Amino acid sequence: MDFWFKVDWYKLFIPGSSFAELFIRGSLVYFMLFAILRFLPNRQIGAVGIADLLVVILFANAAENAMSSDYTSITDGALLVSTIIFWSYSLNWLGFKFPRFQRWLNPPPKPLVTQGRMLPENMDEELLTKDELMRMLRQHGVQKLDDVKAAFMEADGSISVIPQDTKIPKAVEKQTL
Repeated sequence: MDFWFKVDWYKLFIPGSSFAELFIRGSLVYFMLFAILRFLPNRQIGAVGIADLLVVILFANAAENAMSSDYTSITDGALLVSTIIFWSYSLNWLGFKFPRFQRWLNPPPKPLVTQGRMLPENMDEELLTKDELMRMLRQHGVQKLDDVKAAFMEADGSISVIPQDTKIPKAVEKQTL
């Protein structure tokens, strides 16, 4: 019966590893996962940003380990979660302050269509078929490629579409001026 109510308070709060080791482990895992997620094709990620997805994954893992006693203390888990927050904030801050760094964190938009022509090499890089592109264009109200001035794969995996300029009849143009 004593088993049900016995708590090892020392093991619960005293870290099982040094703070430096936990920080280095958390940092290495963060940057390894960041690099993997950064270079996946954008369409595989969806509408969640790379850094957001990474933080959620690492939080879940660090918190789970701290709760299930894979670490020997809650302090270990708290330090790992703090390391994740530190790197997430630091990278966002660096991207905000230094635009060149931001380009490394988030890929620039990749052109998929220019002046009504598909760019097959870019579509291949994003693992995007013509049928998938056309479905996404229809979701933007575009039925034909000729109606697209430009379409881009954004960093979050969404597609932005710029339609061709529509001609305004001269009679209507004169009335609005």
